[in-house]
Amino acid sequence: MTTRHSYMKKTASTSHIESIRHSLAHLLAAAALKKFPKAKLGIGPVIENGFYYDIKFPRPITEDDLKEFEASMRSMIAERLPIKGEKVTPQRARTLFKDQPFKLDLIKDFVKERKSLTVYHTGGSYGGLPSVKPQVSSLKFQVPSFTDLCRGGHVKNTSEINPGAFTLAKIAGAYWKGNEKNPQLTRIYGYAFETKKELEDYLAFLTEAERRDHKKLGTQLDLFVFSELVGPGLPLWTPKGTILRTILDDFVWELRKARGYQKVEIPHITKKDLYEKSGHWDKFKDELLKITTREGHIFAMKPMNCPHHTQIYNHLQRSYRDLPQRYANTTMVYRDEQTGELAGLSRVRSITQDDAHVFCRHSQVREEILKIWDIIEEFYGAVDLKLSVRLSTHDPAQQKKYLGTPKIWKEAESKLRSIAAEKRADTFEAVGEANFYGPKLDFIAKDSLGREWQVATIQLDMNLPERFDLFCINEKGEKERIVMLHAAIMGSVERYLSILIEHFAGAFPFWLAPVQVKILAINDKLLDYVDGIRKKLEAQDIRVEVDERNESIGKKIREAELQKIPYLLIIGDKEKAASTVSLRERGKGDVGAMSLETFESSTRQQLEHP
Repeated sequence: MTTRHSYMKKTASTSHIESIRHSLAHLLAAAALKKFPKAKLGIGPVIENGFYYDIKFPRPITEDDLKEFEASMRSMIAERLPIKGEKVTPQRARTLFKDQPFKLDLIKDFVKERKSLTVYHTGGSYGGLPSVKPQVSSLKFQVPSFTDLCRGGHVKNTSEINPGAFTLAKIAGAYWKGNEKNPQLTRIYGYAFETKKELEDYLAFLTEAERRDHKKLGTQLDLFVFSELVGPGLPLWTPKGTILRTILDDFVWELRKARGYQKVEIPHITKKDLYEKSGHWDKFKDELLKITTREGHIFAMKPMNCPHHTQIYNHLQRSYRDLPQRYANTTMVYRDEQTGELAGLSRVRSITQDDAHVFCRHSQVREEILKIWDIIEEFYGAVDLKLSVRLSTHDPAQQKKYLGTPKIWKEAESKLRSIAAEKRADTFEAVGEANFYGPKLDFIAKDSLGREWQVATIQLDMNLPERFDLFCINEKGEKERIVMLHAAIMGSVERYLSILIEHFAGAFPFWLAPVQVKILAINDKLLDYVDGIRKKLEAQDIRVEVDERNESIGKKIREAELQKIPYLLIIGDKEKAASTVSLRERGKGDVGAMSLETFESSTRQQLEHP
């Protein structure tokens, strides 16, 4: 579930910018050793839009240290230092890094895979790792040398690095090798690009993304909360947040119902036997939340719904006339996610899926997938999220990772490829991204910041029907193996809402806003008139709140605008006398006085989703 920042189109090759970022990671380590010669170095990889380095410092570092590291790195860039690789034996590597315990740990791991290792030298005199020494008290390095254990790609000379196109961004903690039983290191993140403008654009993007952060807006708009007593990764939805969820789920159901789907319901736990038969137990047993009953039976909190739905299909013998069977089920599933991987609504332990499964004949696959595709296009079109499509296929070189035979996979992938071509969709293929039971069409949405998110999915499954012996009786009275389609429109409702909150920056369109109109009275003598307005609007199915507090109208307006409510109706003595309302519209401010009927008429067409 990665996120891509699609606005960042590189003018040079990806490998070149990665070489720049990797080289900057080495310069950061060198700068850290310059200031703290006893620092212990971990790893310094390239990441999206930058790099980081994990280091054990003798004391906690500060923002002032980062500024000094940056100055040292720019000084090294100005020296036009060569960067050269060298193959060394494990024995030589251990000598070079004898005072660096984390490097020695890596060497021990690497020699299991290969006989020779690679180190990279930055500067002129290759004397081993901690040989970066400044002359006098200047930041300028006269004859610097820094050696690191590394597979490479690097620039050939630091002159290829634009000194104005990187910055050290933030400090975090990280356990060595990601294991909390290991020492905790300090992770320093840096952003790096080829030009200063790219860096400035990215920093501006981060500022805007921070403003839209769903974790902050969720609190500000009172949509969801987390409780330490309930546990991390288990969001609790307030009335306003529940309105959002319900509107979106009802929209999906409206689209599905029109295409012949029926609702089903299933338990939240199951015997492990179900997942052993489906193949999920062997693959995901370490990620399942398990329950042992008083009688010693092992149950699992369901991490997915498809095996349950096969049992609904299979409880009756089906004729070909009964197909397709289309089941829709919005329900929670549960994953034993690691605490450090949880992130707001983006990654949680309780996941609400708007799940559906279609059981059909091979001859019906194309028509059923096109119906699902139509649902996806209409649903995402209503919130102005543009879609591209990823055909996620299996990796033939690792066939053992997947259920079924190469023949089944080839047939399933061919069907999806053909349908995508028929739709003339903006499609790209990703080998190895398939589910273990079948290939899929993943829909990628681009939000208002240009970020790309995987959202809806259509999965073609020929393997679970084999494992559960799903069939229909065909025209000849014979058993005919069927196909199973998995379809999620929002996928994870929680994750989709994190995307949607940030896409709109919390300013939802009128049809989706939890509170559509807020009425603000200047004094409490007007509350009878206000109550009449509220009742008339609610009769039109408009979601209304009234602020009856004894506060100044200015304060009421400011606080209501922070709630990003589409319309505010200001009621004073003048409005009551004239039987009007004074309207403030989100983003536009004062609109002026009008009759309630005129306001109702202007909002009526906005009540339904586009």
